[in-house]
Amino acid sequence: MKLGVLISLTYTLEIEFKKVRDFGFPTCQLNGWVQNLFTDEIAKRVVAAGKQYGVEITSFWCGWEGPAVWDFIDGPLTLGLVPPAYRHERLKMLKKGSDFAAKIGVRDLTTHVGFIPEDPNHPEYRSLVTTLRDLAHHCQGNGQNFLFETGQETPITLLRIIEDIGLDNLGINLDPANLILYGKANPVDALDVFGKYVKGVHAKDGLYPTSGRYLGQEVPLGQGKVNFPAFITRLKEVGFDGPLTIEREISVDEQTADIRTAKALLEKLI
Repeated sequence: MKLGVLISLTYTLEIEFKKVRDFGFPTCQLNGWVQNLFTDEIAKRVVAAGKQYGVEITSFWCGWEGPAVWDFIDGPLTLGLVPPAYRHERLKMLKKGSDFAAKIGVRDLTTHVGFIPEDPNHPEYRSLVTTLRDLAHHCQGNGQNFLFETGQETPITLLRIIEDIGLDNLGINLDPANLILYGKANPVDALDVFGKYVKGVHAKDGLYPTSGRYLGQEVPLGQGKVNFPAFITRLKEVGFDGPLTIEREISVDEQTADIRTAKALLEKLI
């Protein structure tokens, strides 16, 4: 397994790549939420920065525009491709993100799909499957995998929709903290359900929710409910040898310290 860190696609992207090098990571996951940056010029700068700082981009995490409320009440109405009101425009952006990923030579496109209906008889489930199949076909044309980031759905729901889409370029970016933050599963046990599909992993930690409205709290790696020694062991058992990408969603100063601590902890485990 190679360690990495999540960085953002910005107009000052070279600074982001320098951070990866300064941390001592060989890889990163590039996170893009602004489609105006998905240009040929920016793609050339990304490739040049990767070469300059000796950093491999393992996945392009593509966001989507429009409202986004990260909770249990408005989240199902606003997040990802699930809400019909935003699906068409977000699908176009994700396809544009796939094209951008191809320009920078990245094989995996990743995103949050949203609160996938747990009931396959839900009136929106079949149309969501059709939309995701369309997106996955587009990724196939670019020689890419499409990865679901875990969080808003149970492991069995995620397994079912992968089976129902039925293409061979589908996979999972497993964020163990998200499974806990959303109260969906123990990430070690989740590998029993969908382990063979895991192609990328976020190294992040968190606590279970204590409210029916709000997500649990993200905490520094090693201080939450993710049992990282057991998690890393189980990843190896299911044959995962891909990137472990540290993600810490807080202010910059504290984030830097927590990333360094996480790196030291993970180096001992892998």
